Amino acid sequence: MAFCRPDLRASFSLLPVVLMLVMVVEVQAAEERAVDFANDVRPVLARRCYACHGPTVQEADLALHDYESATSETESGVRPIIPGDAENSEIIYRVTETDPDLRMPPPEQEPLTEDEVRILRTWIEQGAEYNQHWAFQPLAKVSPPSKSDHPIDAFINAKLNDASIEPAPPADRATLIRRLYYDLTGLPPTPEDVDAFVNDPAPDAYEKRVDELLASPQYGERWARHWLDVVRYAETNSFERDNAKPNAWKYRDYVIDAFNSDKPYDQFLREQLAGDELDEVTRETLIAAGFYRLGIWDDEPADPLLARYDELDSIITTISQGMLGLTVNCARCHDHKIDPISQADYYSMLAFLDELTPYGTRRNPDEYSQVDVSTAALRAKYAENERQLRELRDKMHTIEQEGIVKMSAEDQRATEGNRRQNVLAKKLEQHLDSSRWAEYQELKAREKELIEEQKQLPPRETVMSIAQVRKDVEPTRIMLRGNPHVPGDVVQPAFPDLFGDGAPEAFSVSSPSGSSGKRRALAEWMTDEDNMLTARVMANRIWQHHFGRGIVRTPNNFGLLGTPPTHPELLNWLAQTFMEGGWKMKPLHRLIVTSDAYRRSSEHVEASWQADPNNDLFWRFDLRRLSAEEIRDSALAVTGGLNLKMHGPSFYPELSQEVLSTQSKPGYGWGKSSEDEQNRRSIYIFIKRSLIPPELASFDFPDTDVTCEARFITIQPAQALAMINGEFLNELADDFAARLRKEAGKDVSAQVSRGLQLVTTREPEQQDIAEGLQLIEELKTEHGLSEEDALKYFCLYALNLNEFLFVD
Repeated sequence: MAFCRPDLRASFSLLPVVLMLVMVVEVQAAEERAVDFANDVRPVLARRCYACHGPTVQEADLALHDYESATSETESGVRPIIPGDAENSEIIYRVTETDPDLRMPPPEQEPLTEDEVRILRTWIEQGAEYNQHWAFQPLAKVSPPSKSDHPIDAFINAKLNDASIEPAPPADRATLIRRLYYDLTGLPPTPEDVDAFVNDPAPDAYEKRVDELLASPQYGERWARHWLDVVRYAETNSFERDNAKPNAWKYRDYVIDAFNSDKPYDQFLREQLAGDELDEVTRETLIAAGFYRLGIWDDEPADPLLARYDELDSIITTISQGMLGLTVNCARCHDHKIDPISQADYYSMLAFLDELTPYGTRRNPDEYSQVDVSTAALRAKYAENERQLRELRDKMHTIEQEGIVKMSAEDQRATEGNRRQNVLAKKLEQHLDSSRWAEYQELKAREKELIEEQKQLPPRETVMSIAQVRKDVEPTRIMLRGNPHVPGDVVQPAFPDLFGDGAPEAFSVSSPSGSSGKRRALAEWMTDEDNMLTARVMANRIWQHHFGRGIVRTPNNFGLLGTPPTHPELLNWLAQTFMEGGWKMKPLHRLIVTSDAYRRSSEHVEASWQADPNNDLFWRFDLRRLSAEEIRDSALAVTGGLNLKMHGPSFYPELSQEVLSTQSKPGYGWGKSSEDEQNRRSIYIFIKRSLIPPELASFDFPDTDVTCEARFITIQPAQALAMINGEFLNELADDFAARLRKEAGKDVSAQVSRGLQLVTTREPEQQDIAEGLQLIEELKTEHGLSEEDALKYFCLYALNLNEFLFVD
């Protein structure tokens, strides 16, 4: 390690030089083309000017964030920016002035660099156009550039033609159907499924299979998992105790059902953001509002006020990034450094949520988050039973106190603690007259009857939702530097200024929780067809999970620091089509997977690769590794043990003592499930934030504390070690071997052939079979394994094949 240090120091010393060279190249490139306000100029103004002359603060009555303010004459008679005339623009004079009393930024800040001044000067000379960033522009009406192609291919092929890039040839039918099964259901096709499709001569065979898969229950399980990543779904609170969130699994089932029923996406969002404030509040909408309870929660914070604002910040982050593709959370402590989002915007958005109660209290962790959704009649029966119990116990308490005051001081003190019932049982009768004791005994007997009557009632159902809201809330204030202990100006609920929508006119709603309707106003604004981001963001996510990356590669950030869309017109058209189709997702899936772009192979085309090595133009389909859930579910499916039971409480996979010991209290909160339950799909695994099962964690399961826009897809040695040595796959190898003996008989060659066929979903080549037979023979002769154990280790080998772990 010591030998590396001089090289590291050298590389660090070169870093500023390299960055300067990159900056020079970028500035020169900007000068050669028209300087773009959004990409080139706004970042300079945001970093260097907006703190004093931006959307929140306008010192000297000067604002540089919009054209009208920046080009108008100020009170002192100067024009900050004169389009086409940089030399007479006050801003150029001030940023180039050497007198510290006149120079801007002020002396305590670094002056603009020559390159930054050059960008401003060039931009002003070019006309000082304030063009909006692409994502902040209204959704334009777009038509495909060609009517002869599939509409998606019209956009894709136009870009390929402009770049003279040759696309890869179509994927063969066996490859395509396997890709389709995984993308739509997260499960592999059986070899028989593949064979039937490959040999189906019908011209619409593919389209029929698409429709069948979209209609299958497994579709909802697959696509629900993508949404659960976005909303940071888990079933515990995190922090040291990491206690369970009762009924969190019902939210997961709600999402699965929403995808399977093709619930319109705008309705899907409204139910989650305002499920307790809608005109028709149902069990389903209350479960959906459990969205607000999914985040982490500290049940014993050192700073309770800060903890509350951290909880709200997690919600704002998830809403803004997950649903709007905006990093509004960056403005919690100060105006956003890059995007036109002020600190006032952040707290105006937080004001929509000011009635939300925290998840719970230390005394009662689930106090605000569990809602009784039983029938009105059943709730009434429980309420009457509990009323009678309260009245009866009040009478009992009165009699008890009559006896207690006659007891010794020691016994009286004992009744104030957990020994109360013992003392009463032994000594109360001694201190009451016979009539009061008889009355007390009658009350005790009636109490027992009421308790028994309650036990006979059908069980009540509760869901995780918003049980209470805060009443008479204080006005929301901007927190100076994000510190809740230093409140600033009052703000009202309002939408970020960049949308130009201002504040809602009024709030009016009658809800079971007694809330004002602010969250409903937020939900309706977000799902309005004029909102320029909501449909774009979801259309991009759907594309992302079919192609491995979005048209915008940063799905949670459509802002200036995000990656621009490779096909902006296509993205606009998809969003427009999405809304025109009633916000239904299944038609959009069908549209995407029936395109030629989706059906291309991953074949290497050298010239195309040289021109577009990142495949930005979708000239081929990118090979991808299966996700953690797909690997686990596929292994269960191939070995014959997959249990397709849907819904219900989550199950607990078997974990080793080594894994359980990673907790502060080893094994705390981890249950035991039957083998049949453990064979269910991975989406039904109990997600404990502090204890993610290794078969998920090893393969890039996301951090559940924060919204996940896209999972890491790593390929590393630890994964291979987990696959070959892990208990899960070794146990499944036994099951796989049993399946092969049952289906292929005692013929080893037939066993190998069937095993490879199940793993790869194709007919194996003779060479593949020969290699499998050779492995079995070596295990028996060189390692002394029995025939049964040799077959087991062949099965383990087969489950580790790249062809099993990757989708082409």
